[in-house]
Amino acid sequence: MQIKKVYIETYGCQMNVSDSEVVLSVLKQQGYTHTTIIADADLILINTCSVRENAEQRIFGRLGQLIQLKKQKPGLLVGIIGCMAERLRETLFDQGIVSIVMGPDAYRYLPALIHEAEEGRQGINVILSDIETYDDIEPVRMDSAGVSSFVSIMRGCNNFCTYCIVPYTRGRERSRDPQTILAEISHLIEKGYKEVTLLGQNVNSYHCTSGRSITHFPELIAAVAQLNPRLRVRFTTSHPKDLSDELLHVIAQHPNICRHIHLPVQSGSTAMLTRMNRSYTREWYLNRVEAIRSIVPECAITTDIIAGFSGETDHDHQQTIALMNTVQFDFAFMFRYSLRPGTLASEQYADDVPEEIKSLRLEEIIQLQNKHSALRYAAEKGKTREVLIEQFSKKSTEYLSGRTSQNKIVVFPKKNLKPGDYANVTINQSTQATLIGEVKN
Repeated sequence: MQIKKVYIETYGCQMNVSDSEVVLSVLKQQGYTHTTIIADADLILINTCSVRENAEQRIFGRLGQLIQLKKQKPGLLVGIIGCMAERLRETLFDQGIVSIVMGPDAYRYLPALIHEAEEGRQGINVILSDIETYDDIEPVRMDSAGVSSFVSIMRGCNNFCTYCIVPYTRGRERSRDPQTILAEISHLIEKGYKEVTLLGQNVNSYHCTSGRSITHFPELIAAVAQLNPRLRVRFTTSHPKDLSDELLHVIAQHPNICRHIHLPVQSGSTAMLTRMNRSYTREWYLNRVEAIRSIVPECAITTDIIAGFSGETDHDHQQTIALMNTVQFDFAFMFRYSLRPGTLASEQYADDVPEEIKSLRLEEIIQLQNKHSALRYAAEKGKTREVLIEQFSKKSTEYLSGRTSQNKIVVFPKKNLKPGDYANVTINQSTQATLIGEVKN
């Protein structure tokens, strides 16, 4: 086979970044090489997300932009992979530029689909699997700095939140063998990586049975932390219903497990949480926040919030505002609800909150969160934090940028340091999204 160059664009969550690295590994085994220059590519793959409508619209817009490139290079192949591929299937071929459509459980079959496309046929495989975890594939890391990497520990989701398309595009939950996870991370340590993020739609529900033994998430993350005390360990995403005291005690016992938990709340109203099928109440969520702050002091808490879900009243919205005031999240991803075809909500509930009301509620949430973020970041002033340096500052090569254990970005003069180094930085300034400091001598 003639060696070809592949260019891959990744949209959406960290899971998609990890998937793109798996795809590159599959192609590398078949003689393909990765290029970061789109004009040099023989194959362009777009790894997609279907969680929100605007994510899909971005992809359709991107396909429109690629038409001119396709005209200049008639032999160019364009493929859509990931969640959007599984959800829209034939609609994507109608764009007149797409030759390959491949779902998130079919990456092993990509070389065969490419061959079909080269012969002028449509290459499509969107079959979901009950067993695929890609645990035998060593991903090709796309992080050029070689500092931090994502490691998928499980795939799929069993929660069926009514607003969410993920169980239908990524299939049911299945967990990787812990030994393959530990081996992958050990290889990253050997290559000089300083941080890993364990990924899953709901990492707290990780469990793998081997013989008579069952490994749950607290045991897995403890084993990862013990591989190297200087390896930083992060994880995402946590579901509040499964966040156990056992996990929090494991975090507290291992200093290299980062003091940051992303705990999506979605709404502060129990009525809305019930309609969303979130399987917890407002009280349960606040109990988990209290447990985090009691067992893991100085742990940052970030979240996701949806404004204007079906049936949301002003009282429901005000309960979200009140919960935000109680918790004071360090950061939040905030969205206006958009109904996704194929979800339980699309079948059971009317999208009955007017768009202008959604926008007003979202704006109130954003303004409040900006206030809380500013307060949380300002509280760091005067403290000295260990920072893992990731890159040079975007504004000046005389400054470096990295993150604290609490996942806060810190910018500081580089001195004799470089990406991959640890630095103890004293914080002296803050914004609502960045800390500025000086390296402690």
